[in-house]
Formats: sequence, structure tokens, C-alpha cells
Amino acid sequence: MHMSEKPEIDFIDGPPPQDLEITDIVVGDGQEATAGDTVEVHYVGVDFATGEQFDASWDRGETIVFPLSGLIAGWQEGIPGMRVGGRRQLVIPPELAYGPAGGGHRLSGCTLVFMIDLVDVR
Repeated sequence: MHMSEKPEIDFIDGPPPQDLEITDIVVGDGQEATAGDTVEVHYVGVDFATGEQFDASWDRGETIVFPLSGLIAGWQEGIPGMRVGGRRQLVIPPELAYGPAGGGHRLSGCTLVFMIDLVDVR
């Protein structure tokens, strides 16, 4: 598998996890991301319950660059330790994403699954 193609996220059967689940699909060999970094990533996000995609940088044709400190808790906890060139799947409960149902975000109450490719660390 090479990193220049948008990944598919397999539907996950069973109840959503209560805690953040981190799975390395590809372990990178570049610089390691740490909590204070700004990261450049490609990602796909789907709703755990339905498997439906709600967002993907791939569909816009460009990566995103973010300071980790500005992202949802699941990304703040789930990206550090990745190395550039790596691909990691995060399953993020609502508490570490957009909060409980009724929180005002369209993804409030949702367990989210992200496939993240770490392109660069700054």
C-alpha cells in the first residue's frame, strides 16, 4: 500500500469503544510528532455508527496544517508518537471529539473514526 491514495476505512462492528483506540496501519520512519507540534496531515473521517464519511482532506485535494493544540482531544492524544510517513487509525469517543449529543455540533454525540496520514511535522 502506498500513501498517495485515499484510504478506505473498514466498518467496525460492535459497540463503540469508551476510550480512544489507536491503531498504526503504517509506521512511518520520519520525524516523530509531539504534543506541541504543528502537523500536516491527510485524513478521512467517518461516523462509527454508520460508517458514513463526514469529512476528508483527500476530497479537497490538499493536506491540512494545524497546530495540534487546536484540534479535538482525540487528535491531541492520538497523533503524538506518529512518525512522518505513517498512517494511523483513531477511534474517538464523543468526549474526546465534539462532546455529548445536543452539544450543538453536527457530530456531537458521535464516535468518530479517523484515518490519518502524517505528511510533515513543523
